[in-house]
Amino acid sequence: MKKLTVILLVLFSFATASTIVVGGKNFTEQQFLAEATTQLLEAHGFNVDKKSGMGSTILRKAQINGQVDIYWEYTGTSLVVYNKVNEKLNAAETYKRVKKLDKKVGLVWLNPSKANDTYAFAMRLSDKNKYSINTISDLAKAIKDKKELKIGLNAEFSVRSDGMPGIEKAYNFQLPRDLVVKMDSGLIYTALKNKNIAVGLVFATDGRISAFDLYTLKDDKGFFPNYAIVPVIREKTLKKYPKLGKLLNKMSAVLTDKVMINVNKSIDVDKKSTREVAKNFLKQFKLI
Repeated sequence: MKKLTVILLVLFSFATASTIVVGGKNFTEQQFLAEATTQLLEAHGFNVDKKSGMGSTILRKAQINGQVDIYWEYTGTSLVVYNKVNEKLNAAETYKRVKKLDKKVGLVWLNPSKANDTYAFAMRLSDKNKYSINTISDLAKAIKDKKELKIGLNAEFSVRSDGMPGIEKAYNFQLPRDLVVKMDSGLIYTALKNKNIAVGLVFATDGRISAFDLYTLKDDKGFFPNYAIVPVIREKTLKKYPKLGKLLNKMSAVLTDKVMINVNKSIDVDKKSTREVAKNFLKQFKLI
């Protein structure tokens, strides 16, 4: 009996050690990326424990602490939020900088995709025309002129350095608290569509922008950095399983703005399951 117990413990330890933990944040695109990564790795013989629906900072800490092996991060988020770099860098410079900085905490940035899911502010076309707002500078002026424009933001963006505090500083305005409506990111699009808010924080690759006929304001002062979507893996995990790098780079190579807009639309607008969309995506690009 004692011998059997020892054998079971050894087997359990082996199974635990060989399980890859895939993380994801708490919005549609990240849930898709986590699910697609899970299916991709499972199809190639890996045991996967998926942990999606996490906040950015919590997920980042979990990866550094070894609780998460892989997740897809945005170059701009690492640059500004995690590494506190406020220089104006182009896409290539941003990737190169975060790759170097995050190596110090044991993280490896694999090949960047061509998808740039930057932040943006969106309005209904009717309101955009009514208030003559085409840029974030126009929005700042409208707020200074006391226009009653309710703005939908998620809680995280309200406090991030690459969020509202940074926008206010760069565009020289102060957003009155009574104009801010805090809500889940996914609800902002519906609130815009239903005229509950006039302006909403959106992600550039979200399929609901075109589906709901929304207009994204131009970031005319170039405040937002590039937010290329990139697979990030713990260095220890990659050394142990080098095959993971090849698989994730293949997936990264097919991700573009158009691809991400289509998958996000399939989930949020067409109401297909994340699992189904991920499976179709992997088959479409012959990843499985």
